[in-house]
Amino acid sequence: MRREYKFYVYIIASSSGTLYIGFTNSLIRRIIEHREGKIEGFSKKYSCKKLVYYEIFKYVNEALEREKELKDWNRQKKEKIIKELNPHWKDLYHDLI
Repeated sequence: MRREYKFYVYIIASSSGTLYIGFTNSLIRRIIEHREGKIEGFSKKYSCKKLVYYEIFKYVNEALEREKELKDWNRQKKEKIIKELNPHWKDLYHDLI
């Protein structure tokens, strides 16, 4: 019996609106790490903690490709996909737990 994996591409935001795009195989764990400041780098520097968007993938290569695609987008295009899923930019983390 094969285990099915899930991979996630996500966007988190700071209170000032800075966006960070990431990839993980455990969305809840990764968002907790961001919220607790355990991940060094951009997201910690800019206090990106609010999950505003995510997508689920069955295959790791598809998720990595999508992460790269989103990172190449301009701010306006990123905001558009967030607003389509989450028009009020609520913290989606609370829906996961």
